[in-house]
Amino acid sequence: MNEYEVIDGCRSCGENHLQPVLSLGDMPLSDGFLEETDLELPEAKYPLNVAFCPACSLVQLMETVAPQILFGSAYPYYSSFTESLLAHSRDNAVRLIESRALGKDHLVVELASNDGYMLRNFAAAGIRVLGIDPAEGPARTAQALGIPTICDYFGQPLARRLVREDARADVVIANNVLAHVSDLGGFVHGIASILKEDGLAVIEVPYVRDLVESCEFDTIYHEHLCYFSVTSLVKLFEQHNLLLNDVEHYPIHGGSLRLYVSKKERPGDSLLRYLAEEQESGLVELSYYSDFAERVGKIQRHLLTMLMDLKQAGNCIAGYGAAAKGTILLNSSGVGKDIVSFVVDRNIHKQGLFVPGVHVPIFGPETLLEERPQYVVLLTWNLKDEVFVQQREYRAQGGKFVIPIPYPEVA
Repeated sequence: MNEYEVIDGCRSCGENHLQPVLSLGDMPLSDGFLEETDLELPEAKYPLNVAFCPACSLVQLMETVAPQILFGSAYPYYSSFTESLLAHSRDNAVRLIESRALGKDHLVVELASNDGYMLRNFAAAGIRVLGIDPAEGPARTAQALGIPTICDYFGQPLARRLVREDARADVVIANNVLAHVSDLGGFVHGIASILKEDGLAVIEVPYVRDLVESCEFDTIYHEHLCYFSVTSLVKLFEQHNLLLNDVEHYPIHGGSLRLYVSKKERPGDSLLRYLAEEQESGLVELSYYSDFAERVGKIQRHLLTMLMDLKQAGNCIAGYGAAAKGTILLNSSGVGKDIVSFVVDRNIHKQGLFVPGVHVPIFGPETLLEERPQYVVLLTWNLKDEVFVQQREYRAQGGKFVIPIPYPEVA
């Protein structure tokens, strides 16, 4: 595979008349953080073009960057640094243990298990677990915590191997990974292969309705190949003999759906309600996305103007959260190191590195109190409540945050 390829049909149904929705231009890899020695070298950038499938309603990227480039040995995302995600995952695990009466004779398999943040809840309850993740660093961390983890990409080849080894799952968990896979059909078919006949797959994906209505354009990056509606998900699962039966909505990651999928049809009221709402709102039609690009441009221009005015007034401006979305927000809005002096992040694996594209240095959160910038752009705006608690001393001393999404404001 080349560094990136342009798809010739819908990632779900194969329809070849995809309709353009938004172009963010050529962007650096959102998690491609740089060493200081990298700053003078050419930096790879790839197109970010979003399209809509009129046949199955799936919103998707037109380009696929090779997964080895996206999720290689230097992949810096570790789930355990986000407290709200840990709490969200723990609650999910407790509910599943109770509702499925899980015990030592059951097996829970998690796809994209990262550093073991989710599976450790099951392991602590004496339930057998298996993690699968292609990122070497997080996988090693999970293994060191005693979570059995296969460091590999999940798809039909690995699924066949697990079936041969009699590692079929009572519960399959796949949180924030379905959107990341280029072989969407192979991934879903693999879930069907390893899931027991009476098993349950619990899958979380960002909801395209939240993306559009709150204009969360910075969550569009090369790792996120698909942006799902319930309508598009029903059609996807049906192609691979799986059935979406229930749907729950959570605010995490800017708005996510938790999907309950099995081999048996038991459609709940929530599924029927979501399907009806998507029809009524027009979300299943191209017209729903007609003004999305215009609204994105308005936010980008307003943010840049606001920050330039603050900078020209003599203020020091920093950023909070070296998140993937922060890379896209800064680069696509034209906010560079001439405006934002530094970014802070709790993830020690990112500290000492530089934000892709704009080359802003990343330090630990204590730097806010040491340097006392007047304003901080909250790049992890989806974690506002958590960050405000962590940074109450900075705010008590007069520091202010700029919240960029859904529309720039000072808090």
